[in-house]
Amino acid sequence: MCRVVDLQQAVLAKNDACAHTLREDLAARGTSVVNLLSSPGSGKTALLERELTLAHSRGIPVAALTADLATENDAVRLARSKVPVKQVLTDGLCHLEAGMLGGHLDGWLPAGTRLLFVENVGNLVCPASYDLGETLRIVLASVTEGEDKPLKYPTAFGLAHLVVVTKTDIAEAVDFDEKAFRANVERVNPGVEIVLTSVRRGEGDGVLLDRALAARDGAPVHLPVMARQSHQPHDADSHTYDGGHTHADGSAHDHSHAHEPHTHPRHTHGAARSHADGPGSVESSR
Repeated sequence: MCRVVDLQQAVLAKNDACAHTLREDLAARGTSVVNLLSSPGSGKTALLERELTLAHSRGIPVAALTADLATENDAVRLARSKVPVKQVLTDGLCHLEAGMLGGHLDGWLPAGTRLLFVENVGNLVCPASYDLGETLRIVLASVTEGEDKPLKYPTAFGLAHLVVVTKTDIAEAVDFDEKAFRANVERVNPGVEIVLTSVRRGEGDGVLLDRALAARDGAPVHLPVMARQSHQPHDADSHTYDGGHTHADGSAHDHSHAHEPHTHPRHTHGAARSHADGPGSVESSR
């Protein structure tokens, strides 16, 4: 057991080092990363497409990288925004890691990109433990997922800089209790901002983009209690996400997921395959 825990800690420590380097390298290029986490079906892709479209209409240079186990469906949708999009197929791996992200950006991320939105693999367990060198970590939940979602996934919600509720246009139909949801978020992440959105109604239009731009330009970012308790920041004056990659009880992330009702097999990554790249097109790689 000790050897397993030591290995887990070593993996996370290596990721933290990669994330720190990636954050510095991208900052030197004027780029900030926004890491989007959610369960499948939360409406994350629809909301991101809207924010990317808005950025394009404002002339803000942004790009998006989306990760899925299979298919390029999300990338095709995001490319409708006319911003550069890259699809990463993980072949079963349940999350992105900082080293993987950095490798996929090499030779692809356009110069002058101010924001890189990363649509992480759709689950709230594995990705929560991995810093991607982000400036802003956003966790999304739809009104259909239940008010106790933050309590079921305390690491994901507990390390968020911003929490977004999606599909509010059907909140009444599904008896969503906003007050209860807010109380549960507050229990795991006191003081974090909660934003209500509806792509259909246009509620919350531009909020994610505005928050991301503000963070990139040095505005203070919410520092979760869990992150403060888990790690010391790399730089004392840094406002960016810096670690917090252990679970709420202090244990390291276990990829076997024996405590979860489902498992995610590990896979290695094959050679990249690419399509034509540029605004409104998709590049795909494994």
